[in-house]
Amino acid sequence: MRIFTVVLLLFAAQIAAAQSAPKSTAPVGSQSVKVQPRGQSPAPDPTSLPLGKGLPVMVRAGLYFQSITAFDDNEGVFTGTVDMRLRWEDPRLRYPAETTPGGFQEYRGPKADQKLKEVWVPRVALTNLKESPSDQATSLRIFPNGWVELMQRTTGRFAVPIDSGAFPFDKQTLGVDVTVLRETTGEASLVVLQEDIDFSRPAQDLSIDGWTPGLVNIKRHTQPGWYGESHSGLVVGLTVARDSGKVVVPVFIPLLAALLIPMLAIWMNSTEAGEFVVDTFELGNIIVGGLFAVIALNFTINAVYKSVSKGDNTVTRLFGLNYVALGLGLAVVVLLYRYNVPMRLFGRNVQAQVFSYLSWAVPLLAFGTALAFILVAAS
Repeated sequence: MRIFTVVLLLFAAQIAAAQSAPKSTAPVGSQSVKVQPRGQSPAPDPTSLPLGKGLPVMVRAGLYFQSITAFDDNEGVFTGTVDMRLRWEDPRLRYPAETTPGGFQEYRGPKADQKLKEVWVPRVALTNLKESPSDQATSLRIFPNGWVELMQRTTGRFAVPIDSGAFPFDKQTLGVDVTVLRETTGEASLVVLQEDIDFSRPAQDLSIDGWTPGLVNIKRHTQPGWYGESHSGLVVGLTVARDSGKVVVPVFIPLLAALLIPMLAIWMNSTEAGEFVVDTFELGNIIVGGLFAVIALNFTINAVYKSVSKGDNTVTRLFGLNYVALGLGLAVVVLLYRYNVPMRLFGRNVQAQVFSYLSWAVPLLAFGTALAFILVAAS
């Protein structure tokens, strides 16, 4: 019994020693695993979503138009440099203010790229870039209160939709589409406050050949994502107005001059004793020549202003009016001058009145309609 008692006491002592021994790192395969002591939580991952202020993380966004070197409305592309500014709060990055005399920690170039890998940053992209940017630079600032400011300057070609409905008195929007690609709307959302609106503006010396820069407007939108989720986005657009004076003369004067061709076919005839004097064949040649002139003009304008041919606008309406006027002029030449239809049906007096009426009514209707098209576009 004494031997059995001694064995039990030794066994109990070994168990107690094993429980009181400190826990240490033990090898597992080729790696070692560190066992976390009891009562201690793992260190927070600075690259994960900042949850200190709840979700979604409000990311303030603004865009500054530094320069626009070219705008091709035929292709729907503008080339320029823009500065995108993002701001958000991450309480994990707070630090004593006295450690930074300048008021913030600043990182630029390669240092900024390295720091961006060490902290959480919303994955935001300019999604309407035509191809990779020709130049891109990044600056990062971290403030003592945990606010982070990311500034990214991008130079590239941006695709924009073109609305030629009011051409040549049209205004276009040179927009930049800013979209959160990784986080959903429930995790990160782009917001715009008054300070961001004030930042979103064109440079004072910004100029575009053939266009006059105006105001910047911001529209929020969402992009569909996986599994029915969505991603937050903004379209920051600079409104530009076309310098119509450079377009009105080479476009509208030829169109209005072409509208005179069917009018000449009507005006050049006259009557003697109820009979038309000018031969129908000569007037018909005027109409046919006018048709080829309008077709050539149509081809020329569409080759220079490709965007005009893609929609309903003043120019396409004036071309339509020219074709209608040519058709009406041809009908007058054939039915009235060639076959004398009114005279055969109602007599010479009625035919004379019809000829007199058409001589002023058709030109008035044609040019009145053309003027209405132009005034509506210019309003």
